[in-house]
Amino acid sequence: MARGLLYALAGAAIGAAAARAAYAAFTRNRPADLSGRWTRKNHRGEAITLLEGPAFVAGSGAAAALTPGLPGRLRLAALVAGVGSGTLGAYDDLYGTTSSKGFKGHLTALARGEVTSGAVKILGIGATGLGAAALVSEGPVDTLVNGAAIAGAANLANLFDLRPGRAIKVGLLTGGPLLAAALFHDSPAAAALAAVPLGAAAALLPADLGERAMLGDAGANSLGALLGLVAVTKLGRPGRYALLGTVAALTAASEKVSFTKVIAGNPVLNRLDMLGRRPADPV
Repeated sequence: MARGLLYALAGAAIGAAAARAAYAAFTRNRPADLSGRWTRKNHRGEAITLLEGPAFVAGSGAAAALTPGLPGRLRLAALVAGVGSGTLGAYDDLYGTTSSKGFKGHLTALARGEVTSGAVKILGIGATGLGAAALVSEGPVDTLVNGAAIAGAANLANLFDLRPGRAIKVGLLTGGPLLAAALFHDSPAAAALAAVPLGAAAALLPADLGERAMLGDAGANSLGALLGLVAVTKLGRPGRYALLGTVAALTAASEKVSFTKVIAGNPVLNRLDMLGRRPADPV
């Protein structure tokens, strides 16, 4: 456990330091045209930056490359999943349109022959998920299941990025137990891998909660993909099938149900969701 804890601390520290450094560099003295392209309105109608997302991708990518204890194939898988999905998410952040929304909307448009930025992202993240899975899986069936779980987790994390800090909180609440399990079962490589996105995400949480920045597609997709990779490398086959089923069910539910309304209607979830956030504007 001692070695796993050491690797986890290193991964979290590198991820946090690199993410904070990247965020400071991206947001300091940036040109007006760059600032405008990465600025969006939040749920209050206030302008905030999406550069938190690229900062997460850079920080977690640096940690995946530098954290000790990661075997070569697992290190490469983390880079493919995290940086690959983050790059595709950034493409959608910059060039995405609102003509089609949701997983179903983009695939429906694709069936009509319309290639939306969202469809490019969905197909691209599917490919990066399979690529990462191929590096850590045994056989084609495992590769397909693991790849779908990684890609699905990337998409699902983005569905929570609708309120300040929500996607990061979900990431910490799901990644924390995976890290704890890796330490408990003395899996140093899994512990190092789990710590990478958690450190980067935790370092960016204050800016997210303060409504100065948000992950956007770039950061949320990357966070979800990395946590999906952690899960498929730590869980047994039944657990991975359960993970894929859960991700698919939640994604399907999001087409019909508002996660925000569900969270607001549950006292426990609402308290967690509001923790550290600015109070809601008076009606």
